[in-house]
Amino acid sequence: MRYTATVRRKPDTTDATVRLKPDTTYAQNQYAPGATRRSIDPYVVSGFSRSATWIVAIACVLMVACARPGSESPSPVAPASTAALRPLTLPDLSHMDAAVQEQMRATHVSLTTKIGEARPPGELAEAYGEMGSLLLAAEYFDAAEPCFLNAQALAPRDSRWPYYLGHVYRTRGEPANAARAFEQALALGPPDVATLVWLGVAYLDQGKPESAARLFERALAIEPRSVAAWFGQGRAALASREYGRAAASFEQALAIDPRASIVHYPLALAYRGLGEVDKAEAQTRQRGNVEVGPTDPRMQALGSLLHSATAYEKRGLRALDGRDWASAAAAFRKAVEIAPANATLHHRFGTALSLSGDTRGAAEQFQEAIRLVPGYAPAHFSLGVLLASSGRPAEAIERFAAAVRYEPDNADARLQLAAALGRAGRYQEARNQLVEGARLNPERAEFTSLLQQFRPTR
Repeated sequence: MRYTATVRRKPDTTDATVRLKPDTTYAQNQYAPGATRRSIDPYVVSGFSRSATWIVAIACVLMVACARPGSESPSPVAPASTAALRPLTLPDLSHMDAAVQEQMRATHVSLTTKIGEARPPGELAEAYGEMGSLLLAAEYFDAAEPCFLNAQALAPRDSRWPYYLGHVYRTRGEPANAARAFEQALALGPPDVATLVWLGVAYLDQGKPESAARLFERALAIEPRSVAAWFGQGRAALASREYGRAAASFEQALAIDPRASIVHYPLALAYRGLGEVDKAEAQTRQRGNVEVGPTDPRMQALGSLLHSATAYEKRGLRALDGRDWASAAAAFRKAVEIAPANATLHHRFGTALSLSGDTRGAAEQFQEAIRLVPGYAPAHFSLGVLLASSGRPAEAIERFAAAVRYEPDNADARLQLAAALGRAGRYQEARNQLVEGARLNPERAEFTSLLQQFRPTR
C-alpha cells in the first residue's frame, strides 16, 4: 500500500504522516500531481531532422486501438510516419532545482541527438518516453503530452505510453481523454489493478457508474484488498443510489485502511440515503482529505526519476510505509542535503532515524526543524515523544505544550501532554487538557474515556 505522494512542493506542516507511529500515518498511495500549468520557452525542437526521411519507408497512419476494457488484443499497427510526430517544446525550467534542470537538459540533448541520427523507431520511442516521463514527474503536463504521443506513435504496442497519457489527461481534468488513453493501455496488455481503477475513476468522472463498477469488480478480483477499488466501487454504487452496497464498500475500504479519511464523507452520504442519520453524522465528523489510489508501480517509478528533494522525499515516504527505516533515512538524508532549509524534510528524516533506533540523530533533526520554523508543531511533538521516552518529563511537557500552542487541534499532542502532566502529579492541568481536547476533537473518544476514568489524587 502506498500513498499519495505527489510531486507537490508545499510542505505539509500538519500531516500526521511525520509522527513516530507509522501505523497511523499513511493512507494507500496514489500519484496525484496537481494540475498546474507552466510557461513555455520559445525553444521548439521539430519531431525529426531531414536525415530521418528513411523512416518514411515504413510509414503508415497510426491506428491505436481504442478497444473497450476486456476486448481482444488490438489489431496490428505499424510505427507512425515522421509527419505524424509532434514537435517537442521544452518548458521553462528556471524555477526547478539546479540538478533537475541539468537532468532535463541532458535528457533533451540525448533525445535531439537520437532524432538527428535517425535512430530506429523503438529507440526513438524510448527516448521520447524518457523525456515525457521526466516532464510528467515534474508536473509539466502540457509538455509531456506530445512526448508520450510520439512514443505511442513509434511503439504502438507498448502500453506504457497510453497509460502515462491517461495520467496527463486525468491531472488536466479531461476525463474523456483519460478514459480513451486508459482503454488503449488496458487493451495492450494483461489487466492490472492500477489501469482498471484509473479507468473506472475516469468513467465515474464522466457520469458512467455502471461501466465504472464493472472495472472495480475486475480490480477486486485481482487484488481483493485494494482500498482504491473498494472506494471506487462504493462511489459507483452511491452514484447509482445503491446505498446499501455503497455503505458496505466504503466500510470495507476503511476496515482495510482506517487512515483513508476521504472515505468517511461518502460513507456518511450512503448512511443518510439509508436513513441512518446518527451513523451519517458520526462519519461526517471524521471526514478528511487523505485520498486513496491503487498500488501503481509505474507511477511510483516515475516519481523516483527526478534528482530533486521532492523525489527523494517520495522515496523516503514509500520506504516508511514499507517499514524500511534504513532506506527511508537514506532517502530523507539526500532530500535535506538538496533542500536544507525545509523543516518538513528534517522532521521526516528525524522520524526515520528514530524508527531505526538513532534517537540522538532524530533529536538533532527535530531541533533543526524547530530552528527553521519555530512554530512547526509536529517537530515539537516528536521531540517531546523522544524526551518522554528518555526520562526527561519536564522537557517533554514543554515540547508537548508548544505543539498544542501552535496547533491547538493536534489531538495526539494534547493526549501526550495530558499524560505527561498526570505522571508529573499535575492532575488539574492534565484534566484541563483532556477537557479542551474533547471540545476540539469530539471524534476522538480517548478524551472522554480518560475524563471518565480521571481520579485526581488530593
